[in-house]
Amino acid sequence: MTTVVVFPFDLFGSAGTSAGAKLLGDAVREILDDTERETRPCRADVLRGNVKVKELAFDTMPQVADWRKCGRQVAKQVLKAGEFLLWLGGNHLSALPALEELGSETLVVQFDAHLDVYAFHDTTTELSHGNFLKHFDAPRPRLVNVGHRDLFLTEKEIGETFDVVYPAWRVASDGVRVADELREKARSAKRVWIDLDCDALDPSAMPAVAEPLPFGLSSSVFLALLEAVWVGNVAGMSITEFDPGRDEREAGLNLLGWLVEYVLLKASERG
Repeated sequence: MTTVVVFPFDLFGSAGTSAGAKLLGDAVREILDDTERETRPCRADVLRGNVKVKELAFDTMPQVADWRKCGRQVAKQVLKAGEFLLWLGGNHLSALPALEELGSETLVVQFDAHLDVYAFHDTTTELSHGNFLKHFDAPRPRLVNVGHRDLFLTEKEIGETFDVVYPAWRVASDGVRVADELREKARSAKRVWIDLDCDALDPSAMPAVAEPLPFGLSSSVFLALLEAVWVGNVAGMSITEFDPGRDEREAGLNLLGWLVEYVLLKASERG
């Protein structure tokens, strides 16, 4: 069973991404509706009766105030039931409740252009989408970053949060070895979570993000790395930072719509 949680939270950074979460939720419903209408055998038959969609709202002050607690409760329920969890969030901060429920024995493979542990002169110490990895209220899972393009953080600062990082320049120069190392880490982990911040992808493939950076992962390289990670016990995946207001000819929506269907099929066919 797969539970899709639409979590359109986008406060404290990247306003507009809540619309992206809702749009991807609509894409999931369209996938399920198309499957139900199909009368001939197809691969998508595995989705019939095996996918649930739960969409949360943040339209009132009490809903906003309770965002983190509510998100953790939902994630905990799904993970405890042993279901695959596809978390469609607003900004990257919206993934925090799900990540907090994973525990220290889970390996999180995070595709992200930024390392989200910033503490510069213009960064608040309070929780934001740029420093949320410093604000866990639970044991932090093991974190591996893939595809960052940060040029400011020191190795010491990075090592305080991440087990290892594979910056974009290393992926570009030695992608096969990166894939091999990710594959081994995933195989040896008790549980794996895949976390995609859409700005990990190159702006030519994913223009619909608030803070695009050059030299990102191509869509084909990302797919190869995703396949390398999926050899492990993948418990779920989060997709965040999709801002449809910045999209160009629906390039971002088309990419993520395909990716969401691909993930739903892989999750439904596992085991």
